[in-house]
Amino acid sequence: MSFYTSLNGLKNAQTELSVIANNLANAETTGFKKSRINFADIVSSSASTNPKLVKGIGSTVSSIDQNFSLGPIQQTGAALDLAIDGEGFFTKVSPVTGKTFYTRNGNFGLDGSGYVADPTGSRLQVLPVDAAGNVTGLTPQDAQAPLTNAAGSDFVGITVKTDGSMMASYADGSNQSIGKVALASFVAPTGLLQTGNQDWQATGISGTAAYNQPGAARFGNILSGSLEQSNVDIAEEMVGLITAQRYFQANAKAIDTATQLSQTIVNLRT
Repeated sequence: MSFYTSLNGLKNAQTELSVIANNLANAETTGFKKSRINFADIVSSSASTNPKLVKGIGSTVSSIDQNFSLGPIQQTGAALDLAIDGEGFFTKVSPVTGKTFYTRNGNFGLDGSGYVADPTGSRLQVLPVDAAGNVTGLTPQDAQAPLTNAAGSDFVGITVKTDGSMMASYADGSNQSIGKVALASFVAPTGLLQTGNQDWQATGISGTAAYNQPGAARFGNILSGSLEQSNVDIAEEMVGLITAQRYFQANAKAIDTATQLSQTIVNLRT
């Protein structure tokens, strides 16, 4: 029994090392959120078992939780580098698959059609606004700047305000609002599914997304010309790495000790 108990410990230590290694590998990844592993003990008993004689038979991984605490903000100077100063997720839609993704990585730019998109082509979503810049609905739509305005002037650039308002500028000096950045929130964000590229998708555990504009309710404001960095604390992860290594070594030693005891019993002479 001690072999299997320690084997469970080895597997758990290996999983913990993998989680820590992934955190460290993404210490410089924009918008990355670190993960933490949680263990639970395993006990084998029945209703008729004397509770004073019950012993554990190892442990198992109960969950790998994501930590969505705010990472440090780094200024870049690029107008379409966006960071959320508080809670919320950017919403993106892939024009190819139609799938919706959520992210804290605000590294956006313009494509050839004037859409505000990330490096993979997924388009940033905004809330529609009226002529005065007031939000008229909470159904997100693609952020697109017309390449020419009604007067025929060419598009020059986009500016983003702290309240999420996106303004397209034109050569004749005029400005045109293209919406407010749509921020999403979830009842249980730790239930979001990681899909890579610092993107998440909604699941039955996370619940559906609730949209609103920056600064409303618990949503944060938008910082243009900035990016949120990874929230990985390298010093903390290194301490965890040492602990996980000792955990692995201790379980390996337990297996070695059990092997020696078994060998001693087998070699007994009557």
